[in-house]
Amino acid sequence: MPVKVGMVSLGCPKNQIDAEIMLDKLKQGGYSLVSDAGMADVAIVNTCGFIKDAKEEAIAEILELANLKKEGRIKSIVVTGCLAQRYKEEILAELSEVDAVVAIGKNAEICEIVDRSLKEKGVLYDAPQSDLPLNGGRILTTPSYLAYLKIAEGCDNNCSYCAIPMIRGGFRSRTTGDILSEAKTLAQNGVRELVLVAQDTTRYGLDIYGERVLPKLCEELCKIEGIEWIRLLYCYPNGISDELLDVIAQNEKMVEYLDIPLQHCSSEVLNKMNRSGDEQSLAALMQKIRNKIPNIVLRTTVMVGFPGESEEDFTKLSQFIHDVGFDRLGCFAFSPEEGTKAYEMENQMDEETKQKRQEIIMEQQMEISAQKLDTWQGRTLSVLVEGYDKYAGVFFGRSRYDAPEIDGKIFFTSDKKQTIGSFANVLINDTLDYDLLGEA
Repeated sequence: MPVKVGMVSLGCPKNQIDAEIMLDKLKQGGYSLVSDAGMADVAIVNTCGFIKDAKEEAIAEILELANLKKEGRIKSIVVTGCLAQRYKEEILAELSEVDAVVAIGKNAEICEIVDRSLKEKGVLYDAPQSDLPLNGGRILTTPSYLAYLKIAEGCDNNCSYCAIPMIRGGFRSRTTGDILSEAKTLAQNGVRELVLVAQDTTRYGLDIYGERVLPKLCEELCKIEGIEWIRLLYCYPNGISDELLDVIAQNEKMVEYLDIPLQHCSSEVLNKMNRSGDEQSLAALMQKIRNKIPNIVLRTTVMVGFPGESEEDFTKLSQFIHDVGFDRLGCFAFSPEEGTKAYEMENQMDEETKQKRQEIIMEQQMEISAQKLDTWQGRTLSVLVEGYDKYAGVFFGRSRYDAPEIDGKIFFTSDKKQTIGSFANVLINDTLDYDLLGEA
């Protein structure tokens, strides 16, 4: 009888793709995959280890499975992903229930490791980050019409607060041919929306082609039959070129949506973060994008409470957000991460002040978002149908202006049955918090 393996994958879409590649290897290796890790012989926790909250979530998941192991319901616990890469020895030392800790460079050997975890306990499997597979078969954990597509791994930007270069290693792009081959396979399997991800998507190609070739890649992806929407996440502001904006503006399949994590606008804070720019240059970039693509939706993330962030810096950020009027915005309180330069900086801020500033920014953004949503009323949007809420009696989905798992939904009534993964034209007639309401 085949060994049953279940996986819990945490964190970002990039980590999710690693999980999907490992699941495919396990299936090809003859293991029986189960959707509930608590019902498996071997439970894999594919962890995130980026900030404090993510680490705590990962540890809580491991401990929950550890209780099931004590009860004899599972036989082995394997920890993979960013937390395993970052805290290899600590996990083995402090979580005795863990049978295998797998550095990301060992992901390709997941079948052998799962097998050994049933016989050998408390083993560390280590290898350079550069050994992490960037391609391979995948078992999608997203809906059948959607797939994330990783175009590069690692990061060379070295922001002073960020542990990603430590965890994931240096930036390395996949070849264009490799990406296009995977995209064509996904399209043949029914994927309609591709979401391109990397630590910095706009840097794509610089390491292997000597230039940024994201625009060229997007143009080639647009030629693939079956793909309807192509979305870009994690775009570093320095890499947003006129060529990239022209490709988005001129290709129907490129959704008018850019995710540009700015982190801050104060030049003093950005300088300490080892990032460039100031409120004037960043506001000018946002205006330039809107001039070239008038109906673009701009999403950003900002960080408050960075060491030494003054009241003046915070006021600048608040005013900047008000003036630019981002369609989508997430705000995070600074999390001091061991091994980063910011961890050692003076003028660390107390948690209460950080949380208060985060609340102020998010309350401010709620008002901006409400005003932005109101502008959609009376307009018709093409909605990718994602499901049906039987209690409310409505279908729901997303427009091209909404990223999966991040942004709001569109809830709508319909006289006829809608098929999941199909498109419906929806007339917007109301709003609710971050969501839109309408009728087909």
